[in-house]
Amino acid sequence: MNNWYIVAQLLGVITIILEIITYQMKEKTKFFMVSSMSSFFWLLMFIAIGLATGMDTQLSLILAAVYSTLRNALFYWMFKKDTPETKEKGLRILLFMIALSLVAGVFTVLGAPPQVRWLHASGVIASVFFAISQYLPGVHYVRGGVVMVAVLIGLTQTPINILEGDFRWNIMGIAIELAKLTSVAVFYVRYFSEPKKSQIQLAKP
Repeated sequence: MNNWYIVAQLLGVITIILEIITYQMKEKTKFFMVSSMSSFFWLLMFIAIGLATGMDTQLSLILAAVYSTLRNALFYWMFKKDTPETKEKGLRILLFMIALSLVAGVFTVLGAPPQVRWLHASGVIASVFFAISQYLPGVHYVRGGVVMVAVLIGLTQTPINILEGDFRWNIMGIAIELAKLTSVAVFYVRYFSEPKKSQIQLAKP
């Protein structure tokens, strides 16, 4: 068996653990700290699977993982500082990164095999939406965004995208995306099970 394929699966196990932890967190600083680490191992997994099955169908995923790692690190810094200045600077950097990723994503999608360009294009669009959702307040936008990304990235780890090579399924890649979806589902089970605070504030005597 290809050694790089085995390495990819081991990196995937680490990513799964970190992803499950990530989507149980409500505090944004901790969320982005763990998410940064998760994205880094996710990036390494895509590089390893590319070395095992062919890099041409993994380039857009590697690009997305690099972007994800940098973006999460930026958000971690921004929410940890939590000042109007850092939030404004972070937003400007984020907009620049989105524009840069769109340009790079277009070239990467065009370089992908014609029969799977639709999949990579959809992934780029979903990734941009996910980036924007992370900046929005609350805990729901980011989880809606990750559901979209997880479904599309999961499809890239199947024979729909892996057109050449001995390994036609990146089992760990699929497991990572399923772990994200499962973690989001568990979060909402917990969220709706928690007693809701009364919206009526009684006046003090």
